[in-house]
Amino acid sequence: MLAAFGLPALAFDLGALATLLAERRSAETRFTEERTVSGLDGPLRSSGTLSFSAPDRFARHTLEPRAESMVVEGNTVSIRRGGRTRQMALDAVPELTALIAAVRGTLTGDVAALRQHFRVQVAGTAASWTMTLVPRDDRLAAQVRELQIVGQRGELRTLELSLAGGDRSLMIIEPLPPLPPAPGDAPRTGTAAPR
Repeated sequence: MLAAFGLPALAFDLGALATLLAERRSAETRFTEERTVSGLDGPLRSSGTLSFSAPDRFARHTLEPRAESMVVEGNTVSIRRGGRTRQMALDAVPELTALIAAVRGTLTGDVAALRQHFRVQVAGTAASWTMTLVPRDDRLAAQVRELQIVGQRGELRTLELSLAGGDRSLMIIEPLPPLPPAPGDAPRTGTAAPR
């Protein structure tokens, strides 16, 4: 429409994407992940759930092929695997700090956090966008070539991690359906809020 009046269309950039992403304060999704690792005959597959609550809580609960979880809250990471839980400070592992900053920075629309650790490139439109993150830090760049996130409006759809050695991981993210109303509840109208 703008073009019809000879006006330039507004560019969709990192600022516009950050505004979209920051609108959502919490979400819970289902994921399936396929990791290609050199030396293995086939890909490694896993599935589970992801959840996020602003400003800084992120959790990944893997259900298949075996139960394990990682919960990041503030500067604390808790990893539960095989009935054992381990806690550590996030900043004790700089590479993990940067990757968590990529996820939380994307989920909250925190441009400063993204730019602190990555060179950021955004392409597409609000309806369908791609954000590519390339590490600034040499130590992380020695392990991670790039992280590419594809989304629609304020929702992430895929997350692809390309490692420096050629291995890669592709995570497909699907919103969980809204909870059905409890017996006796009045029917809801409109779109249910994320759980």
